[in-house]
Amino acid sequence: MTPTKAAAQQPPRQPVEELPGLDDLADAFLVLRDRDDAKRFLRDLCTVAELQALTHRWQIVRLLEQKVSYLEIAERIGTSTATVTRVAQWLRHGTGGYPTVLERVLKREKAKKA
Repeated sequence: MTPTKAAAQQPPRQPVEELPGLDDLADAFLVLRDRDDAKRFLRDLCTVAELQALTHRWQIVRLLEQKVSYLEIAERIGTSTATVTRVAQWLRHGTGGYPTVLERVLKREKAKKA
């Protein structure tokens, strides 16, 4: 299934909870210019443990997109199948953030190969 088809089959997006400061944080991400900016901002913003949790979640999304089994993902990433299941649930029924970013990343990767 192509990312576009996957995104088209997504249920309606769930609303994002209103959290004080979330708009400001989102705006901060929007001004980052490159990978180095993003890595430096994330490292200043998060503890190493928080960064590991975030990177594990994104790795799980990428492996789910490749149709890797939950058990194999858990083994590769070094996490629990419960975490894989939770990420898969948000991928399918979350606010639409994972599918949006995944589609854009895959599109960029495809363009780089062309």
